[in-house]
Amino acid sequence: MQYHLNGFVPGDPDIAPAEPVRAVGENGLPSQVDVIIAGCGPAGLCLAAQLARYPNISTMIVEPKSGPMEKGQADGISVRSMEMFQTFGFAEKLSRESVWINETTFWTPNPSDPSKIARVGRVQDVEEGISEMPHVLINQARIHDMFLDVMKNAPTRLEPDYNLKIAELDINPDWGDYPVTVHLERTDADRSGGKEVVHAKYVVGCDGARSTVRRAIGGKLHGDAAHQAWGVMDILVNTDFPDIRMKSIIQSQNDGSILVLPREGGYLVRLYVEMDKLSETERVADRGLSEQDIIAKAQRILHPHTLDVKEVVWWSIYEIGHRLTDRFDDVPEDQISTRAPRVFVAGDACHTHSPKAGQGMNVSMGDTFNLGWKLISVLEGHSDPMLLATYSEERRATAKALIDFDHQWSRAVSAKSEDGQDQIPVIQRKFVEGGRFTAGLTVCYETSVITGKNDHQSLATGLPMGERFHSAPVVRLADAKPMELGHAIEVGHRWTLFAFAPDGDPGDTTSAMWSMLDRLQNDPASPIKRCIDAGQDPDSLLDPRAIYQQGFRDIEWGSLHPALRPAKGKYSLTDYEKVFCTDGTGNPDIYDLRGIDRAQGALILVRPDQYISQILPLSQTDVLFSHLNSVWSVKTGA
Repeated sequence: MQYHLNGFVPGDPDIAPAEPVRAVGENGLPSQVDVIIAGCGPAGLCLAAQLARYPNISTMIVEPKSGPMEKGQADGISVRSMEMFQTFGFAEKLSRESVWINETTFWTPNPSDPSKIARVGRVQDVEEGISEMPHVLINQARIHDMFLDVMKNAPTRLEPDYNLKIAELDINPDWGDYPVTVHLERTDADRSGGKEVVHAKYVVGCDGARSTVRRAIGGKLHGDAAHQAWGVMDILVNTDFPDIRMKSIIQSQNDGSILVLPREGGYLVRLYVEMDKLSETERVADRGLSEQDIIAKAQRILHPHTLDVKEVVWWSIYEIGHRLTDRFDDVPEDQISTRAPRVFVAGDACHTHSPKAGQGMNVSMGDTFNLGWKLISVLEGHSDPMLLATYSEERRATAKALIDFDHQWSRAVSAKSEDGQDQIPVIQRKFVEGGRFTAGLTVCYETSVITGKNDHQSLATGLPMGERFHSAPVVRLADAKPMELGHAIEVGHRWTLFAFAPDGDPGDTTSAMWSMLDRLQNDPASPIKRCIDAGQDPDSLLDPRAIYQQGFRDIEWGSLHPALRPAKGKYSLTDYEKVFCTDGTGNPDIYDLRGIDRAQGALILVRPDQYISQILPLSQTDVLFSHLNSVWSVKTGA
């Protein structure tokens, strides 16, 4: 964490100096904003937390409820989401507060007495080595709290406007800078039904499965329902079930299935309980089921173990459905190549599914983590608005993969077990096969204006093009701090260039690494050079980080290229955190772990959302600059 760049500032470094408060009218609302976000769920708050860091971007986030969530709904946080939280700065706090899922157990009918259940398998929950982050569970409300803290501590001091919902949108691309007229409706008791109007440059609908924003752009959810009721409850309980603090998948002979999920704090437990099959014309509400019905069904499935529920903290009954929207933004099909989008949908507004794979909150946040940096880049004047078209291209494929996976997983969980005593149960095999998907690590973006081809994949075989940057341990040279290389990435609009040096003397001024750094610092096409010429910090757009093969005790920091010792801020202070090394022990290092070509080295360009955009030889800075200039306006030093 870096601070004090422009002078000593006492107090909590997570609290940024406040910028001027946005202007509002007599109704307490602004007349114009850059972005309006509908909905304070995880997707909406993830986006708001990104935008809040930029004082030049005016943002509103509206929520029909009267205040923040306190309990219920989602709870599973994938390792990929934890990697994302690291960029916001609260992954460590969340790791301490949550429950880590280390093992998953599987229970099926006991062959000697099928009326009872017996443990038939157990596996490590997350495959070894796929991430430095754990898979954790925690109340969704705490995720909201952490995003809200980021917003409150950001320069804009952004806070949600509660008791407001979007009632209608008028969109006309020809209406100048604020082409979206947003009709808001008050939902608080004193002013219920009151109307307000705000004009916006962009609107993002994170307003759930019944999204008003989706309807306004002509979008519909398409898919099917499984006609199966499930109950979910968070409980404080006494039980003799031995795996109550493990993630457990239980399939009974005749009473259905249960997913047991331990929760944070050491005592709380969540149960997903398979309830009744519904007819094709029946809705789950027609059954009039209560929390007592969930408890009774759970007790039958867990036989011969007991379940004594002391407190039901939260419960719900839901019906499984799998649906995907046909519109992720407002641009008609015949105008995709010529018109930039102004309205977007994210999260449950564009994909709905069962909660049993633990993907809903994770994929929803992934939607707006993808969109956020693009909106920032456009609104800050760095990129052409057509960059925003890549949101729909990239997230539609991700959502489709989610729906397909959830179809398969839901059927596997609900299927009646027919395995013999000595076999690995089908559910266990399906769990292992889907492990990378549920970890959030199968997203791979296709070639586009922001993702290059994999022509040079051989330079970094363990860092697949289009996938998220898989971190590995390094040692920071200046202070010998062991750390994860990927943790150098911070949330925002800035891209990161990881330059892996080939064999040789780091101080050799004739080396390929030195020549590449020369071009970064001096080539007029380089974003670093452009920022320097514009009087900005050199790394305002592109953050270069160098990794050397030598141990940290074998390199003199002062012998390295000046581009790795940049002057920044009003005092031209030196940034000491651009260079990393191995630990010098001879054990497998980042070059081994990620398949980096030791003889040639590699340039790994990483997008602000942590996905790999280019893999290039050190000699191809012209390709690097051309690629970046296709993302940023060439005029940008600004």
